[in-house]
Amino acid sequence: MFAVVVLHTASPLLFRVKDASINDWLAADVYNAVVRFSVPVFVMITGALLLQREYELGDFLKRRFGRLIPPFIFWSLTYIGYKLYNEEIELSNNIWPNIKLILQQLQTGSYYHLWYVYLLMGLYLFIPVISKFVRNATEKELLYFLGIWFLTVILSRPYLTMFDPGIDLHNFTGYIGYLVLGYYLAYKPFKFKNIALIAALVFVLCALLITLGTYFILLKNKDLNTFFYEPISPFIIILSSGAFLMARFIKVNLNPVVNNIISNIGKYTLGLYLSHALILNVLELNDITYKIFNPVFSIPLVALLTFSLSSLLIFVMSKLPLLKYVAG
Repeated sequence: MFAVVVLHTASPLLFRVKDASINDWLAADVYNAVVRFSVPVFVMITGALLLQREYELGDFLKRRFGRLIPPFIFWSLTYIGYKLYNEEIELSNNIWPNIKLILQQLQTGSYYHLWYVYLLMGLYLFIPVISKFVRNATEKELLYFLGIWFLTVILSRPYLTMFDPGIDLHNFTGYIGYLVLGYYLAYKPFKFKNIALIAALVFVLCALLITLGTYFILLKNKDLNTFFYEPISPFIIILSSGAFLMARFIKVNLNPVVNNIISNIGKYTLGLYLSHALILNVLELNDITYKIFNPVFSIPLVALLTFSLSSLLIFVMSKLPLLKYVAG
């Protein structure tokens, strides 16, 4: 979750390519590349946790959507209120245009980060079906699925469309591949040694490729191109796989108090995701952004402050009688 906050802290600087110094921009480029695994790994963890079980369809959908919808509606309306306050959108004197405006906001996402909730809803609809496949599939069949997915992702890149065979494989190009990949990597019994070291090297090399690739395209085109940042791309798939395997195989012995804190924060992941953009904006209104000093240091510090305040906010909300149902 902290990686998502770092991403959204650094992104404004990344898109100010025209007026930022090259050193400041490179700091944002590096941070963006390193944390681009965040959402894909979220989906991979979802696959690892949820695809291993058999579900009664109605019970699964009721439990998952019952936990997701109330906080999503609450925070969506909160962001609509924030946009009204900032005069980004305006209400009219007639009720029906206002209702239409709110429904449009809810339909498309009332704030930039809420797209993930719509994605999660779609994945939840498929999980009861996909889980039957992965639990009964052989390793060869899982690799077959992942192989087609990865190949389709490669061929869908703008510069490789000339090699597109014209076969309709669009159903293989979405985030469902990350669900299956997370399940596969979570339970695959790797037989070779030093898997943690290999995963770390893959992660570092891929992050370096994404950073330098974006930088060299900038030098060539004199403008930002997010080709290497696309979440469903070969680069991010490999980066995310490295991050996932590092988390699985690198063992870190932490103080019991620290473990307890991390465990408690983990309970509020959805709420942290939904609320952190608001905290970032409130900090920005108080001139607390990456601009406070050198972005190499300010980006992680502002992200840490945002993460801490979001955690505190969701913790307090979770203890209040009514708000605990919508905190997330």
